[in-house]
Amino acid sequence: MDDILVAYAQNGEPVRPQQGYPVRLVVPGWEAIRSVKWLSRIKVVDQPYMAWHESGNNADTRPDGKGLWFRFELGPKSVITRPSGGQRLPGHGSYEITGLAWTGGGAVRKVEVSIDGGRTYKAAELQQPVHRYAHTRFRFPWMWSGEEAVLQSRCTDERGEVQPTIAEAAKNLGVTPDYFYEADHFNGIQPWKVNRDGSIQNALFL
Repeated sequence: MDDILVAYAQNGEPVRPQQGYPVRLVVPGWEAIRSVKWLSRIKVVDQPYMAWHESGNNADTRPDGKGLWFRFELGPKSVITRPSGGQRLPGHGSYEITGLAWTGGGAVRKVEVSIDGGRTYKAAELQQPVHRYAHTRFRFPWMWSGEEAVLQSRCTDERGEVQPTIAEAAKNLGVTPDYFYEADHFNGIQPWKVNRDGSIQNALFL
């Protein structure tokens, strides 16, 4: 907790109204809802605070209607941004897969990319420097044959926590994968299907 900030300025100017003027709490590595805007007072408690946002809107709900746990820290997450859904490859050949990774568990240690739907992974190159709590860019060379492919990335943070598949995330929460159709909290692997015509679609629920 020693890295939490009460911020009154950013980039040499006062915090802007839409960003929380006059002061904003900044909690690195935790979900943004914890970085309270328009801060007017601080109340310190020794247990989770049972307010509506904390116990309902920002908690995972099990099938029986009970909240599973409070959500605080962000798990490791990565996503391929190019090529990705809605884009189209002009034809077979050499491409560079690129994306972003981040984690609430410190710094990104590695990102791996799969071109076969998760059957095998190879290490991607991380853009340096890699900072704690910061987005990290990654790249991976890919020779597309023109056949169908499923691209996805997997992040591991400096504590060794690994980004889960949707099946693993569902098992951890005690829910079925379709729970994540409307879930607010999901750091699972995002697959993209590359079709033979070069079109790309979301393959998470295929």
